[in-house]
Amino acid sequence: MIYLILCVIFSSAIYIVFKLFERYKINILQGIIVNYFVAFTIGISTSNTHFYLSEIPDKPWFFGALFLAFMFISVFNVMGITSQKNGVSVAAIAGKMAVVIPIIAGVILYNEKLNSLKIIGIVLALLAVYFTTQKNNESTLNTKPSIIPPVLLFIGAGIIDTSLKYIQTNYVPSNDTALFSGILFGLAGLIGVVFFLFKPKPITLNNVLGGMVLGIVNYYSIYYLLKALETDGMQSSEFFSINNVAIVMLSTLLGVLFFKEKLNTKNKLGVFIAIISILLISL
Repeated sequence: MIYLILCVIFSSAIYIVFKLFERYKINILQGIIVNYFVAFTIGISTSNTHFYLSEIPDKPWFFGALFLAFMFISVFNVMGITSQKNGVSVAAIAGKMAVVIPIIAGVILYNEKLNSLKIIGIVLALLAVYFTTQKNNESTLNTKPSIIPPVLLFIGAGIIDTSLKYIQTNYVPSNDTALFSGILFGLAGLIGVVFFLFKPKPITLNNVLGGMVLGIVNYYSIYYLLKALETDGMQSSEFFSINNVAIVMLSTLLGVLFFKEKLNTKNKLGVFIAIISILLISL
């Protein structure tokens, strides 16, 4: 249970750090790249596994880590944009309502049961994403662009959760968790550098410091997620549901308290539906 609690705390903190990026004018891509190299350093330095870098491509989880690394850098960019443009609560809900994707994958890959409550929960999850992205007094032309980042975040986060669970279950030994996490972040950082080279911008101290803070928070959010998946006896749908509803609630609360985010009637309804959705899925 302690791993689950720590995962919720660090995962919620990611949205807050992204919101602070906007306040301190930190470039999202540069911050994310630094973040991944910091997370890589933490993972490698805390790993108890003795290894040579030349052996990493032979690991059974390497190609899975490579795929996840690409998804990480892409979805993290979208998460940063969503947190800044749509708000912390919207980003948290769009990312965590993606629980419907690993649930469907759990039915297909692990023969987990999909009962009527879970089906209702999936439908409500989609409604929650819609309601939380709605803003007052916006024309249709202005509303559509604001929906795109949360929708992309929803899809991308779902793919990451599904892939992470599958790779961790089938290819990552318990003693490789820290190493796997570190290499995953290192690969994401390298891919980020490639993105940066296509459109380079001046590197500032703020970008580096912001990325370092994000790297610490990000590493432990994934590390404790993997540790929780190792030790928890629940089905993946139940685990992700409890984890995600806690993150939605905590992130929304932090967004309102620290950033004075305003939730209109539709947004509040979306938050309520999100919580009900995840509770139904977990039942």
